[in-house]
Amino acid sequence: MQVESLEPSRQDQVVAATLECIRRSERLYARTFTPPLITFDLTGRSAGMYRVQGERRQIRYNPYIFSKYFADNLANTVPHEVAHFIVNALYGRRKVQPHGIEWRAVMHRLGAEPSVTCRYDLSGIPQRRQRRFEYSCACNTHAVSAVRHNRAQTGKGRYLCRQCRQPLVFSGGEL
Repeated sequence: MQVESLEPSRQDQVVAATLECIRRSERLYARTFTPPLITFDLTGRSAGMYRVQGERRQIRYNPYIFSKYFADNLANTVPHEVAHFIVNALYGRRKVQPHGIEWRAVMHRLGAEPSVTCRYDLSGIPQRRQRRFEYSCACNTHAVSAVRHNRAQTGKGRYLCRQCRQPLVFSGGEL
């Protein structure tokens, strides 16, 4: 059974919870944080993601996982992603580990458990699947991921068969 995307009224609740978490951080750290863009366009196995691209900051949420596990994500995923945002605002792009001591400290100050992943049953949630391309060697055919295929095609990667140690050659087809 296919899980429906998060309803707009619930998306509004998630946005409000995210902004409240940021306001709480402003009081905790005695400074102002410009809220990032908040979107519901994440797919796959992750409930949330904080992303920085140049000067653009964004918190992305998975509307299907939030729909299926709303209360848990509101309590855990929202502060998790806000903590990434706050760490980035406080420390910049210095060598700070994604779930390192700084992130755990922010999570504790927000009153949240600093857990890294959740174990959800994702049945019924649309999953993105990586495309595969057919490659061959002296002894076999191989399914190569789109990332490796693109690296091989641009000359940035060269891959060998683990059995015969011969180079993998693109066969010209997508699997």
